[in-house]
Amino acid sequence: MSEKSDTQPNVLFILLDDFGWSDAGCYGSSFYETPRIDQLASEGMRFTNAYGACPVCSPTRASILTGKYPARLGATQWFGGFSEGKLAHVPYIDYLSTDECSLAQSLKEAGYATWHVGKWHLSEHGEKRFETYPERHGFDVNIGGCDWGMPKNGFFAPYGIETLEVGEYLTDRITDEAVALIERAGEAPWFLNLSHYAVHTPIECHESLIEKYRRKSAELGLDAEDPFIEGEPFPCERKKDRHVRRRIVQSDPLYAAMVENVDTNIGKVLDALERSGQAENTIVIFFSDNGGLATAEGSPTCNAPLNEGKGWALATASRRGRAIRGTFII
Repeated sequence: MSEKSDTQPNVLFILLDDFGWSDAGCYGSSFYETPRIDQLASEGMRFTNAYGACPVCSPTRASILTGKYPARLGATQWFGGFSEGKLAHVPYIDYLSTDECSLAQSLKEAGYATWHVGKWHLSEHGEKRFETYPERHGFDVNIGGCDWGMPKNGFFAPYGIETLEVGEYLTDRITDEAVALIERAGEAPWFLNLSHYAVHTPIECHESLIEKYRRKSAELGLDAEDPFIEGEPFPCERKKDRHVRRRIVQSDPLYAAMVENVDTNIGKVLDALERSGQAENTIVIFFSDNGGLATAEGSPTCNAPLNEGKGWALATASRRGRAIRGTFII
C-alpha cells in the first residue's frame, strides 16, 4: 500500500433498510441466521445504545450523510410520504439539498474515491430528481441509487431502477457491484456507501431459502402459533379504519430468507476485502436506517424485547418498555 492509504483508511459503510434491532443472532434472534453479521459484531465494537435519527428512512439517511438532525435539514418524513392524524401534516423538504456538505464531499476533498451502491431515496420525484442524485453530493460513482425508496418492480429482475443494469436478485446484484469496485480499487483510499434495499418490502427471496425456513418454522413449532395480536386503530387518517397488527414472534420464512441472503452478501463484501489485502486498512460500519417492520406493511418481523418498530417514535400507552427508534451499529 502507498503511504497515503496507510494513513487514510478505507471506509465501508453498510446500511440496511428496515433491519430490526433483534433481527441478528448476536442480538437475540433464534430464528434468523446471520453468521457474518454476528462475526462482525464479535470481532469489532458494538454500540448498544445507538439509534437512527428518525423512525423512517429518508431523514435518517440524510442525517448520516450530513451529520445533522433531520429537523435541521427540514427532512422529517420519508420523501414522498404524507401523514395526518391527531396532528396536522407537517410540510417538509423532500430532497437533500446540494447546499448541504455531505460526508462524501468531505472525504473526496481529502483524496478519497467515493462510491454509492444501492438505495438513495434522497431526491425529489420527477424530472428534477437527477439534480440531487448521489453524483451531485460528492459521489464519483452511483450504482442503483435513485429517488425510489424500494424496488417498485420487486427484488427480481427487471427491477426498473434507472441507475442499475438488469441482473438477477437485487441484493445479490448490488453486492456484485460493490465487490467489483473493491477489487478494482486503486491506490487512493475509498469510501463505499453500500446501501441495500433489503430487507424492505416487497418481502421476496430465493425459493430455496424460503423453503429452508418453512422447514425450520415447522421444526420449532412456530408455524402452529398465531404470530400476531390485533391492537388499536392506526393513529393516522389514511389508516384510521384499520387496526395495528403487531407481530410478537419471529417466524416469517420469507423475511428470514431475506435476512440470511443479505447476511451472506455482507460476507461476500468482507471476503473481497480479505482477498484484495484491504481488510486491515478498512473501517467497516454496519447500521440500519430505522426499526424493523413489526406493526405495519405485513409486519414480517418482531423487535421484542423492544416495542413497536418502523414509523413509531414512542411506545403506545398499552405497551410496556420503550419504543425502538433504530437498530444497532457495529
